Amino acid sequence: MIYETLACITEEINKHFSRQLHINEEKVVLSGIINQDGTVAIQGENKVLVTLINIEKEALGKVGAGRFSGNTMPPVCINLYILFSAYFSSNNYPEALRFISFIIAYFQSGSVLTQANTPSLDSRIDKLTFEMESMGTEKMNNIWATLGAKYMPSVVYKMRMLTFDESIIKEYRPIVRASSADNTPL
Repeated sequence: MIYETLACITEEINKHFSRQLHINEEKVVLSGIINQDGTVAIQGENKVLVTLINIEKEALGKVGAGRFSGNTMPPVCINLYILFSAYFSSNNYPEALRFISFIIAYFQSGSVLTQANTPSLDSRIDKLTFEMESMGTEKMNNIWATLGAKYMPSVVYKMRMLTFDESIIKEYRPIVRASSADNTPL
């Protein structure tokens, strides 16, 4: 459910940018920043990366979340902390700042996603709300150090809230990625 939610948000922002900026290229990519081996996680530059940096249990939960019967645990409600970082070439720093501004403007124009305004949102999700997190210099430094990357223009949003219970486990379908051989002209 986390992957599907973040993929939906990434797709929605790309659609918005396509409409507003009249660009065909997908500028927003769901990706880590650095691979486990220390290499850069994405190919190319000039993208906004969407990266999950923390998962937090919602303290309040939903009404009735404390009630359960038999061997079934109550659903758990979580918040996701999402880092939007502008991975642009060094000579393209002004564009990096512009795209971070576009991300902020996107969430200011609509900080709540529902089935009504986001049809591609998973039907099990009532709504998602986004709040910009104010990170101090020290906390941002810790985030970037933990990620193993150099600082990039970025903003963190707290996304409330996903509800998990056993019904989310339906089937496992591995994500299929195109190989570099698929892009080779014949």
